[in-house]
Amino acid sequence: MEARSQTREYMTIDGIPVEINGEKNILSLIRKAGIDLPTFCYHSELSIYGACRMCMIETERGGLESACSTPPRAGMKIKVNTERLRKYRRVILELLLANHCRDCTTCGNSGRCKLQGLAGRFNIQGVRFPNTAAEPKIDNSSLCITRDESKCILCGDCVRMCNEIQAVGAIDFVHRGSDMKVSTVFGKTMSESNCVGCGQCAAVCPTGAIVVKNDTAGVWAALDDRNVKVSCQIAPAVRVAVGRELGLHRNENTIGLIIAALRRLGFDEIFDTATGADLTVLEEANELLKRLGKQETWKLPLFTSCCPAWIQYAEKNYPELLPHISTTRSPMQMFAAVIKEETSRISSRPHVHVAIMPCTAKKFEAARPEFRRNQNEQYVDYVLTTQELIRMIRESGIIFNELEPEAVDMPFGTQSGAGVIFGVSGGVTEAVLRRISSDKSAAALQSLSYHGVRGMEGIKITSITLGEREVKIAMVSGLKNASDLIEKIKSGEQDYQFDFVEVMACPGGCVSGAGQPAAVSTVKDERGRSLYSADKLCNIKRSEENPLMMNLYNDLLKGRVHELLHVDYAKGNIHA
Repeated sequence: MEARSQTREYMTIDGIPVEINGEKNILSLIRKAGIDLPTFCYHSELSIYGACRMCMIETERGGLESACSTPPRAGMKIKVNTERLRKYRRVILELLLANHCRDCTTCGNSGRCKLQGLAGRFNIQGVRFPNTAAEPKIDNSSLCITRDESKCILCGDCVRMCNEIQAVGAIDFVHRGSDMKVSTVFGKTMSESNCVGCGQCAAVCPTGAIVVKNDTAGVWAALDDRNVKVSCQIAPAVRVAVGRELGLHRNENTIGLIIAALRRLGFDEIFDTATGADLTVLEEANELLKRLGKQETWKLPLFTSCCPAWIQYAEKNYPELLPHISTTRSPMQMFAAVIKEETSRISSRPHVHVAIMPCTAKKFEAARPEFRRNQNEQYVDYVLTTQELIRMIRESGIIFNELEPEAVDMPFGTQSGAGVIFGVSGGVTEAVLRRISSDKSAAALQSLSYHGVRGMEGIKITSITLGEREVKIAMVSGLKNASDLIEKIKSGEQDYQFDFVEVMACPGGCVSGAGQPAAVSTVKDERGRSLYSADKLCNIKRSEENPLMMNLYNDLLKGRVHELLHVDYAKGNIHA
């Protein structure tokens, strides 16, 4: 007897039948058909808002429906490219432009602005309506992001990101009608609000209303001063996020090209933050092993400390967790301390250290009083995001894809694959498991990658057997997911009692950091895979196998491990 074939359902889009296969809205089906329907307020990771009306489609009977909020229906026939719809979209764009700051050439988001791009796409050559844009009101108080209310188009992407994905609630809509705007509570500055600096609002903003804080001027000045030594470190996630932006076809590992570009920019010494990550693995793993070796039963797990936005979130929302957060510094701060201390031993020349990071919150971390040398000198003088690095390379005229790859400098020129994978959710956990696992075989190493630690899911749970003990572990990315997990841990639910919890503020980890070029989920996945590919090419797989580590512990770090590698956020000062 022949099996019945499954009935397939179709919609017709501009005369083309398109199969419905689980799509939640017509917009997804339209994009599946290869049509780039314009939107402002739609974001696949956020709730449906339906405010901008740019995605309106025309039904067979001449009605108009929003594609983002309408589910597909079998047999439905729609048009997305009629003269009526084109006029409709042009009018929306003109109205937005009439109420928008139009100093596009000097906007920090110029060239990446969706409003600017759609105005060009729809050939808007003039605006018929009077310009009612408010005077620029720039909030520059945050160390991480800059806000300009005059460039806001009220799409709500930042509000939904801050509330739905990050559960921070630093911004929301206030007032009604023509007075509506996005604001902090009581109109406070961003630095006075409960913002944690994750910058995910800037990552989804389609205009220049929220952008990453630009610190390139200070770095240019240091590079131009020949009396100053300028060193830098490059975070793992940066190497897989610049390729597409600088002329390559995909986000492959470009660490060699980045190093070559930085040398041309004038940096004296260039290092890889993955080396600092190896230090973090060793210290955090030791902390976990000591905790597991104690007889007492811990009510709360050991939380990771690498993510500065997570640290701020805990300080502002869960201060009772601070004693349970690892005292290990982030790889950036550990490595910066090592670099500056080593430099001071051999030279009295003024030294500026720059960290190139995928993260906006690192700008805040660099300025924390806990991370100062001799109380008045920051270990990290400037933090540049990936976006700022790309801007500097372009400004200098360097043709990135024509460079020859170069290597990092000595004496800190070795790192392990464990340090490289720190840039993706689950990477910290996998690196620590490589360290504490008693089986150091290649087969055991490979099995760890299939142990539930990899993937871009918001919450991942796994366990390993260590001796006679089962060690339960959770990995969480996105602060809303972190909050949900913490509440379950605090409730005492048996399934949510862990020994170790890795927290990253940005969904998917540092590869999705707000300092990275904006990307859809498929590109973020590609970045993660590229980091794991880079790990495969490393001849050192585990942090403890990095020969540099032993040299550091026997020399520079001897007697100074806690001083240079640890911090106690619960006490608000350097761990003694």
